[in-house]
Amino acid sequence: MKIELSSKNYDIGKRLKDIIETKVQKLDRYFDSDAVAKVICKLENNIYKLEVTILSKGLFYRAEATSNENMYENIDMALPKVERQIVRNADKLKTKLRAGAFKDKELVYNTEMPVRKEVKVVKTKSFELIPLTVDDAILNMEELGHDFYIFLSKETGKINVMYKRKDGNLGLIEVINSK
Repeated sequence: MKIELSSKNYDIGKRLKDIIETKVQKLDRYFDSDAVAKVICKLENNIYKLEVTILSKGLFYRAEATSNENMYENIDMALPKVERQIVRNADKLKTKLRAGAFKDKELVYNTEMPVRKEVKVVKTKSFELIPLTVDDAILNMEELGHDFYIFLSKETGKINVMYKRKDGNLGLIEVINSK
């Protein structure tokens, strides 16, 4: 697994870099060699934030952890979250994970197997995409009382998703067609 480290307003020292690489590398038992783990360390308003994203065969696993103390405890909080995502969906993802990844039944960071809650699609909605500005999309989302809103951008002509973030602000996803 390839590991990419980056930071924002934070200096990743050699010791932390070595710890992150060693611990993230343990998750490569679940993936083929083409997987990429991206780790971002940030310091925002005296809060240490670590984000881990693993990309493999078109799927991604993501976790983040925050701390007021230091970045070291964040890695120990984030990696079990990623492993739970992998294990929880293992049955559905067998063709996407490394062959034999679960043969010894021992997990790397978790003490017990996570339980996967069965979910099913219970409702389907269809709607026409109308070109809107971002401001109009925000108004529509608030009127509907939803946490997200899908719309066609008047500016770009592309599909966008407006969503409410955990911090109370809004996020915007702009769809880009890949080739």
